[in-house]
Amino acid sequence: MEMRYTADSVRFERMNSQELRESFLLDKLFSHDKIDLVYSFDDRAIIGTAVPVKNVLALEAGQELASEYFAERREIGVINIGESGNVTVDGKKFQLDNKDMLYIGKGSKEIKFESGDSKKTSKFYFVSYPAHASYPTVLVKKSEAEKVELGSNQNCNKRTIYKCIRPDAVKSCQLVMGFTELAECNVWNTMPGHTHARRTEVYMYFNVGDDSVVSHFIGKPDQTRHIIIRNEQAVLSPSWSIHGGAGLRNYSFVWAMGGENQAFTDMQGFSLDQLR
Repeated sequence: MEMRYTADSVRFERMNSQELRESFLLDKLFSHDKIDLVYSFDDRAIIGTAVPVKNVLALEAGQELASEYFAERREIGVINIGESGNVTVDGKKFQLDNKDMLYIGKGSKEIKFESGDSKKTSKFYFVSYPAHASYPTVLVKKSEAEKVELGSNQNCNKRTIYKCIRPDAVKSCQLVMGFTELAECNVWNTMPGHTHARRTEVYMYFNVGDDSVVSHFIGKPDQTRHIIIRNEQAVLSPSWSIHGGAGLRNYSFVWAMGGENQAFTDMQGFSLDQLR
């Protein structure tokens, strides 16, 4: 498990591109037949991936958590961005098709990932936060997510937000999680934007395309920088930072939040004339 400290807002202003990438970018995810884990000290989030090709992959705590098993004091949100596969939680198997999501509650001891077909690989991405209570494990199909249409073709930001793990549907301690799909010929996400003073957020971009990139913007509104993001890479967003971006063409991204509350609308907006 990689341990990651992100820079504070003061040091951030003096960082070059490589330093920004080393602090905020997660670019070593989705290894075959391996579970990749990054521990972020911002709200103690853990970001992970599991790509089972030949083997069933078991999620284990490791010495970094000082716990008997991974979810002893944690909850987890899992999304499958690949072919259909299965996540087994304490002996119960859940089938996740593309863009289905699974909430795994605190106290779940045995968690395993496997692809439904050895020639059609599943790609599981998950985010975990500390949990204070145990809630049931729940499968959320893409068709069951709350859909919110935002933006317009005129502003190149027409997109659909899918809210999967949310307070009115899935009980969780602090995790709120879903994904966003941009419509064809639309490239901007989360702009005009906002910050979250009371929680952190993680974006994981996918369906970017090998011949495309996304410029992800971070920093305070009056002190912005950008990080070039490629397919299936994630970026950490501390509470003081904006989070948005633009790509060469449309794409999708998974968003996950944890912190002081679960109110989706608890955000601090800014106007375009504040951006620097």
